[in-house]
Amino acid sequence: MLKTSENVQHTTGGSITAAFPPDEEQSPLSLVVAAVENPSPAGIAAAIHRLIRSGALTSGDRLPTVRVLAAALGVSPSTVSEAWQALGAVGAVQARGRAGTFVSAAPEPTTPRRFLGISGAPGAEGFDLSTGTPDPDLLPSLREALQRVTEGSEHWTTTYLDPAVLPALGEHLATTWPFRAESLTVVDGALDALSRIVDLQVHLGDRVVVEDPGFPPLLDMLERAGAELMPVAMDDEGIVVDALAEALMLDPVAVFLQPRAQNPTGTSMSVERAAALAELVRGTKTLVVEDDHSGDIATGEDVSLGVHLPTQVVHIRSYSKSHGPDLRIAAVGGTADVIEPMRARRLLGPAWTSRLLQSVLLELLTDSAAISAVTRARSAYAMRSLAFRAGLNSLGVHTTTGDGINVWVEVADERAALLSLAAQGIKVAPGSPFQVASWATDHVRVTSGLLHEEDSAQFQHVLTALAAASRAPSGSRGI
Repeated sequence: MLKTSENVQHTTGGSITAAFPPDEEQSPLSLVVAAVENPSPAGIAAAIHRLIRSGALTSGDRLPTVRVLAAALGVSPSTVSEAWQALGAVGAVQARGRAGTFVSAAPEPTTPRRFLGISGAPGAEGFDLSTGTPDPDLLPSLREALQRVTEGSEHWTTTYLDPAVLPALGEHLATTWPFRAESLTVVDGALDALSRIVDLQVHLGDRVVVEDPGFPPLLDMLERAGAELMPVAMDDEGIVVDALAEALMLDPVAVFLQPRAQNPTGTSMSVERAAALAELVRGTKTLVVEDDHSGDIATGEDVSLGVHLPTQVVHIRSYSKSHGPDLRIAAVGGTADVIEPMRARRLLGPAWTSRLLQSVLLELLTDSAAISAVTRARSAYAMRSLAFRAGLNSLGVHTTTGDGINVWVEVADERAALLSLAAQGIKVAPGSPFQVASWATDHVRVTSGLLHEEDSAQFQHVLTALAAASRAPSGSRGI
């Protein structure tokens, strides 16, 4: 079920009430107190974000002091201080020392701290299983596809207003899409698609549902946009139905999902779970955004809530892991209410994704040799993942069941595990950048797709080292 960092009680109507003299009813203090529904740090920050977005608070407005607001809300000053820090992190407010804290002129860009934080233990060198990237030996040949595509005299662009998607590629995507999409386009990778959707659909103070653990770059994007993250728990079939039901009661603007080989757990959503989740979303104004980042290398079914809610879903399919990260191509299809504004906005930027690379992708998607290469890769990744999980489980290490190239491994202490593995020449990704909720336990993410099954000595070394690292106590340096 949905959980929050603090247990709070609400007054009738869901918000905190307070009486103010008539001449103070529109003061920043009264506005904030009236807007706060959940007096946790995240709840206070989100309420102020919404006030800024609505125009109730504007640039230059002085916010109440920490102690005054804490007293009005009945919380500790440290709770309000944490909210102020969260607002400052997205550039929504600016502290001016003794003068006070003021609404900023505009949010400032923030560092993608989660994305940069998955690089593993400091100073770790050697065998790198932290990357989340595909095995280059299992990718189809780009050289041959490029050669075939460029042998002809075809010109891919005749004017700057040519269609964003090559007609032949568009036809192929439409026939292989998991549901009948109102609109389809091509962008520069899944992260480009997510970034554009977040920019168009998510604003300061908006609530958004995310999987927990989730995808660090997406979490960075949402935090930068000033969204209130609503983490929901997962099981072996995807996000938990009751968790989403509880989250939807707070009217989130969007739900972000990875339906196949979820990163980092590897979970692939079942057809039955997709249907149950779609039924919950039906009738709401919540947009469902699906990031199928693993695409054709996943063994899970190509499921989508769009089968049930085609006008409420945007589905992203990346070809980076299956056909090559340097293609930088992802297809986006679903409701025209999102796709068409995205297409229009791109006209004032990159305008289109290279039609030459689109031609290469189409060649790879239809060439029998390339299709066979992707099929072999899917089988190899599945065998590596299964063998790795089974090996860890036999050594008493808990992992999630899953799909794709990553394995989510539970450890006693994250930092101790990272240092222990680094001492053995192994680098993995820390779990904390993937996690939002307070209920999270320590984990690391291992890219099992880079473990070659024929190198049994290396495979056994990683298993043994990870089993020892999973039990390393807090404070242990592993050396």
